[in-house]
Amino acid sequence: MSELPVRGFFKRSRGDSPFARILIHLALILACVITVYPALRVISVSLRPGDRLLSTDLAIIPPDATLGNYVAVLTGAFPSFLWNSLIITVSTAVFGVILAATSAYAFSRWKFPGRGPGLVFLLATQMIPAAMLTVPIYILAVRLGLFDSYRGLVLAYSVSSIPFSIWILKGYYDTIPVDLEEAAMIDGASRITAFVKVILPLSTPALAIVFLFNFMTAWNDYLLARIMLQKEALQTWTIGLTRMQGQFQTQWGQFAAASVIVSIPVMALFLYSSKWLISGLTLGSVKG
Repeated sequence: MSELPVRGFFKRSRGDSPFARILIHLALILACVITVYPALRVISVSLRPGDRLLSTDLAIIPPDATLGNYVAVLTGAFPSFLWNSLIITVSTAVFGVILAATSAYAFSRWKFPGRGPGLVFLLATQMIPAAMLTVPIYILAVRLGLFDSYRGLVLAYSVSSIPFSIWILKGYYDTIPVDLEEAAMIDGASRITAFVKVILPLSTPALAIVFLFNFMTAWNDYLLARIMLQKEALQTWTIGLTRMQGQFQTQWGQFAAASVIVSIPVMALFLYSSKWLISGLTLGSVKG
């Protein structure tokens, strides 16, 4: 079946009337407004001076907008918290992709004793609440000398992110024909070379999804970072935000400004990897 008949089939099967399409578009627009408006309000609060934080004005950009809150955040201790988060998060994402890519390849291409139970065990670990893992992770980190260090927190994040990443990549590897690797090995390539030169380039969409998932898991975490990091010089931005909340007063303007700043790396990463995320919906098979 060619591409045009397929499109025509789906178009005829929907049979949406103009009125129905208008309702669908209105519902989508309403959903976008509900989703985006709170973020716009955070930006509005970050631009307000200190004496206008409790204003009920609905304007996104207040008439007396100022960048004072951003200046106060960027000239204080918050950039060091942000830098610590970037180091830990990027390390977790890269480490997780490397381990998940190689482990998923073994589960996808080889049959060995314990393969089925191993996959089930990896899936079962995702059903354990993250809070229940904090105590054993803390004990292991203390005994192994990894407490209050970047390495300990990176390994702690990897414990929760790698099992799910293996499942994602294993399912994607299964869609890649084994004939491609065999053809490369017939031409003289080793198994490792075929994996690096053939499988990994074809798996770029899945690798991008895994990298983004690992990045988001480590970037937004507060509980493990609060437990594992005691030195102020190593703490992440999630802990830095709590320093703006006092017992009797909260610096809402700086809190909102910091919230906007920490969203920039995630948005930049998502926009950069969006081409692979979208292509991941259609790639994974070879046309005959």
